[in-house]
Amino acid sequence: MKKQFLLLCLLIATATMQAQEKDYMKEPTKYKGCHTLTTFDSTKVFMEESGLSRVEYHKRIVMLDYEGCKANSVVKMDYDPLSAYVEIRQVLVHRSYSGKTDTILAENGKGSAGSTVYDYIAPARLIYWGASQKMVEVGHLDPNDELEIWTFRKGYTYALLSGERITENGKMATANIDAAASFPLSAFRSPLTDDDSRYIPPMRGHFYDIVPFWSDQPVTDKVYSVNVLTSKKLRFSFYNDMTGVTMDSTVQGDRTIYTFRRHDIMPLKHEPSALADNDMQCKLLLSTAPNWESKSMWFYGVNEDYGSFKSTPEVTAKVRELLAPAKSEQDSISILTHWVADNIRYCGISMGEGEGYTLHNAEMNFTDRCGVCKDKAGMLVAMLRAAGFKSYAAMTMAHERIDRIPADQFNHSVCVVQRRNGQYELLDPTWVPSVRELWSSAEQQQGYLMGLPQGADLMETPVSPAENHYVRISGTSKIKKNGTLEGTFTVTAEGQSDAAVRGVFKARQSEWQRNLELELLRIAPNAVIKKVTHTDEDRYLEQPVSITYKYSIPDYAIVDGDNIVFIPLTARGLYSRAMGHLHFDTTLTERTQPFSDRCSRLVEISETITLPAEYKTMDYNAHIDGVVSPAVNYGCGFRLDGKTLVFGESAMFNKRVYDAADWPAFRQAVANQKKVAATPVVLKK
Repeated sequence: MKKQFLLLCLLIATATMQAQEKDYMKEPTKYKGCHTLTTFDSTKVFMEESGLSRVEYHKRIVMLDYEGCKANSVVKMDYDPLSAYVEIRQVLVHRSYSGKTDTILAENGKGSAGSTVYDYIAPARLIYWGASQKMVEVGHLDPNDELEIWTFRKGYTYALLSGERITENGKMATANIDAAASFPLSAFRSPLTDDDSRYIPPMRGHFYDIVPFWSDQPVTDKVYSVNVLTSKKLRFSFYNDMTGVTMDSTVQGDRTIYTFRRHDIMPLKHEPSALADNDMQCKLLLSTAPNWESKSMWFYGVNEDYGSFKSTPEVTAKVRELLAPAKSEQDSISILTHWVADNIRYCGISMGEGEGYTLHNAEMNFTDRCGVCKDKAGMLVAMLRAAGFKSYAAMTMAHERIDRIPADQFNHSVCVVQRRNGQYELLDPTWVPSVRELWSSAEQQQGYLMGLPQGADLMETPVSPAENHYVRISGTSKIKKNGTLEGTFTVTAEGQSDAAVRGVFKARQSEWQRNLELELLRIAPNAVIKKVTHTDEDRYLEQPVSITYKYSIPDYAIVDGDNIVFIPLTARGLYSRAMGHLHFDTTLTERTQPFSDRCSRLVEISETITLPAEYKTMDYNAHIDGVVSPAVNYGCGFRLDGKTLVFGESAMFNKRVYDAADWPAFRQAVANQKKVAATPVVLKK
């Protein structure tokens, strides 16, 4: 028994020593806090003349802790059966404690653990397009175990379907990474016997890909190779951080193999409110499309050919009914945009073939009264055309940059209408329900592509002036000798700030009153709210929101003999729901990454306070510097005149997307407003 125990100890010690010899364990501090390490990540693409692509993936992942083990307990692939075919071909686990390799899934589809490849309808919410998943259960893993996976995909994915992802985070290269540079078509075997035409991309004869050369877990070596016909003239470019990137190409007959590599990829430490990873980290874009104009004409043609915008008698009759009270061109555009926004609910139902890149036709949208962004845009195009406008669908990328290589960098569909003056106006019925805009300014500084018959180049939405998104709080109050504060204040707002203020009504109507009261009670819990009045929420298009409070707050101010101490109520962060900048952490003194807010914004706050006696001097224990910059402006002040104190504050945030260099001014303005909200005024007789 003793000998068996000693033998077991020896085996464990030997396995431990073997593990210690691995390269990744020589730098333990480098991977501190990481859960996995991908030591080998290979993607090999073979593009056919039709544009159909066959892709082989090979990864090897080291588990660094139990979080990594848990995250990799299954291998999963997402796909749409109408446009892609996928296989999980082989799964191995290289055990660290024993040095053995467990075959979870062999190439013949069977494994030592009897694993099954499950193929099932994917969980869905709001978009029900019949997306599927394939999954293999890996089972228990221990730290230092290595998961090795081979997968295959044939076909394409479109913008609104989640890109195929494999739930593994790292791999290790026992294979030669240069092997990815040369691969015969026979390597891309597929057991399918049915017609492959369904897997040819909609823009037939063309290929594109968006390859992130970044990861949220470290990667030792990543290689991406694509084999294309030389005549296709592949266009490609890396963007953002290109540290460790290499590229080479090899000509083989009438084909060219491009191989892109990056070594030693480490996860980026994100600063708060930073931009999307694809806007900051290394990515590779590839496309055989010659330019954005060709993509624009394709998008126009595919929807015109399908008949997406053909009206029906019912749609035309509804348009006539809606536009009966319209008095101008802008009235007509606004009425139709908001009808679609408010009456076509967001819920995606599959149309079958063509789903994801073809806009549902007007008959389907009008009958179902539902659809995703592309279908809401299609419904609006059809209604605008029925009203006599020239209107077209467009594509954009919400909250992420679109770069010059014409790959499919889109996740959202919108609409454009041509005005009588020939200018195009952007409309977004998906983002403006209960919003007093036709194009959501939360989408400013964002690329878009119109689908026009003559083609269009990539464009960018302009900055929306901060004045278009004002939030104003004005108050009149009186402090009694016992310290009670009585008065009224009114909140008004426009644009995106209007929408944020109206958030108090985003609940059952029976909860509105409570929500309105909480906006004051969270500032002054002992407030007595005497009355709250507001504009009619159902008539939000007729005027900006306005909410007025009448209140009394006992013991609000400290009044003792010659002194009075208080903070103006309007300065204390009322309706901060409409001031997204106040949620930024100003303890961060420097930034190296660009950042974003919800929208450009103007804040104007004022209050006139009647005092219980005359006061001659004011002490204010805070130094508030004004801010003047192209990105942000801020100022505030007090004026004491006997029994009256007048307070005013203004902050203007001129962008949605800011450069890191804008942070000092942005930070100072936010810190100033927070300081004013927390610093008492001391008045002396």
